[in-house]
Parts: sequence; C-alpha cells; structure tokens
Amino acid sequence: MKKIILILLLLNTLILAKINTIVSILPEKTFVHAIGGDKVNITLMVLPGNSPHTYEPKPSQMKDVAKADIYFAIGVEFENVWLHKFKDLNKKMQVSDLSEGIEKLPMASHHDAESTDIQKKKAKGTDPHIWTTPANVKMIAKRIYETLVKIDKINESYYKKNYEAFISRVEYTDRKIQNILSVKSKGSKFMVFHPSWGYFAKAYGLVQLPVEIEGKSPKPKVLISLIKEAKEEHVSAIFTQPEFSDAIAKVLANELHIKVIKVSPLSPNWSENLLKIANAIAGQ
Repeated sequence: MKKIILILLLLNTLILAKINTIVSILPEKTFVHAIGGDKVNITLMVLPGNSPHTYEPKPSQMKDVAKADIYFAIGVEFENVWLHKFKDLNKKMQVSDLSEGIEKLPMASHHDAESTDIQKKKAKGTDPHIWTTPANVKMIAKRIYETLVKIDKINESYYKKNYEAFISRVEYTDRKIQNILSVKSKGSKFMVFHPSWGYFAKAYGLVQLPVEIEGKSPKPKVLISLIKEAKEEHVSAIFTQPEFSDAIAKVLANELHIKVIKVSPLSPNWSENLLKIANAIAGQ
C-alpha cells in the first residue's frame, strides 16, 4: 500500500512540476506559452526595449539559465555570443533550435548608390526575423510542441490540444492577411526603415524597400532614389521600429505625404502586428 501511495505521489509531482524554459525574444514567449500553457515557466532573455543584436543578460537571468530545462533558440544575433556560454553554465539544459528547417532569406539592404541599376540590392548575412510570417510560425510551433512532448510525455495530450488550437489561430491570421492584401498586385512595394519584414514580404508576394541597414543611414543619392521609387509605387506608409530612431523616416514621410507607423517585430502580439502591417500596406 505504501509503495502505491509513493508511486501516486511521484506521478502527481511529475504532473504538477513545471518545465523551466528560456526564450530569447518576446514572440517566442507568446508561442511557448500558447502551447506550454500552465505547464511551463518562461524566462525572457532580451527584455522589452532592448535589441537582440547587442543584448547582455542580467545576473538574475543567468540564474534562471542555470536551472533551465530547455532553451528555445531562434537564431537572433544575441545567441551567437551567449548560447555557448549558457550551455557551459547548464550542461543538462536542452537547446531546441526553432529556426531548424526554415529557409533563411538574405538580409536585404538599401539601394547601392554607386550602382547604375537602382534596383540592385546588396545582401549581407541572413535575415533572423523568421517569425514574421504565419507559415514559419507554424513550423516554430511544431518544434515547440515536439520538444515539450519529448521532455514531458505525461502531458502530451495537453500540449497537443494547445498546439492544434494555436495552429488554427495562425491559419486564421494567414487567411485574414491574404484577404486584406487581395487589393494589392503581386510585387507591390512597401517602405521599411529597418529591413525586418522580408519573410512577410515573400509570403505575400510583396517587396520591402529598406531605408537603413546595419545601423547606417542612406546617403543623399540613395535617399533621393528611394523617394522617387516610393512615389512611383504609391507607397502608403513607412514602417519603423520603436527600438530605432525614426528621424529620417519622418523626413521621408513628410516628403511623400505618408504615415509613419511604428511596429516592432519583437512585439508579443505577433498576429495583431502582421494584420496591422497588412492593413497599412493595403491603405486601410
């Protein structure tokens, strides 16, 4: 009888124990919470208002890493510097790469002012913003689900129910975006200050016109060309991020008589974010 009670207590402990997870950015926290629900604790590394390009963890975050079960990596620059340090700190921690299997796009840059062909673009590295399109979010969600089930088989049905509900929401968002953008022809262009929306653009047959790249503002010749192209393409808005200065964006907006829309790819409200962008591009 005592053995049975001990087994029941052990099973109850296993069922009630939460998985300690670490995520790099806010969108990941949204995805992990959607699938893991109340079965997971989530520690966010890159805190709101900071850049995943240059972020350094706080001591309290390092303590969370030391007791973590899973680190959900997603391929942002911050991880290149810190992920191996986290592994050294906690050798038992599993690392799940949410970008695995997703085709990376080259990081777009502004127009090459020295080129005779103004459409010619330069690219350096790959674009880390893989979560900005529903198709990729579905792959990310599947990876999260599989990782949680692998470490916590007892709660598989719970994770599966959450996963399927989340996928339904992702697909609903995708259908809404397609409907909103149905008024735009394929190849339509939209202007962004920082080139964070390449995956979104490709998914819906659009082209992003980036103003800035690698923290560098465009030269006057490039700026003039961007203004000319934006007028020809009837660009209705320019997207900026709260993490970056929007001074040049405002200059462009005044010249083009369009709105400056602040929207961050790091927002936890990924669905609302994409719908906001789609509506702005469609001129709604």
